[in-house]
Amino acid sequence: MKLLVAAHVSELVAFEEDLPGFDRLLTGVGKIPAAYALTRALSGRTYDEIVVVGTAGAIDPEVEGGVYDIAAAIQHDVKDLDGVFGQHASLPARVETGVDGLVIATGDHFVDDAETVALVRALDARLVDMESYALIWVAQQFGVPIRILRAVSDRAQDGATQVWDEVVERCSHQLRTVVRERYGV
Repeated sequence: MKLLVAAHVSELVAFEEDLPGFDRLLTGVGKIPAAYALTRALSGRTYDEIVVVGTAGAIDPEVEGGVYDIAAAIQHDVKDLDGVFGQHASLPARVETGVDGLVIATGDHFVDDAETVALVRALDARLVDMESYALIWVAQQFGVPIRILRAVSDRAQDGATQVWDEVVERCSHQLRTVVRERYGV
């Protein structure tokens, strides 16, 4: 059995309630809700794989719309004890999925301004979201393989929050197509 995970109900609108071979988990938005929900799910049942679907903002001008696999995640809203941006005081700077793909920067705020994009881009991330780092870290603690699929919803610039509301359903349909192609359901 696999676990289909999304943060926001809008990211699952294109997915049937009962998807053969998958349990479904809605975590809530942000690192803490994501970590909590996934930890509870993995504590109660064994899964062969975690498949995360959701949206992300593109911060690399070369990243076009579409669905991308996530290879690794970093945190863009932390500093270590020396004040180094992107480094956590006790967690690894980068967590890996074991899948080829893009690096995503995770933080607990919606990135929608050019100044923040420039800071995060300097960490070598190409996308931003609010859950991937936490989900990968929890999956690693339980030893469960994880695949994260992110559909580009916006350019993470001014007005991105309004754009997200308008395009999240289209992104859900793109993600559903990729899950159907990769998993046959």
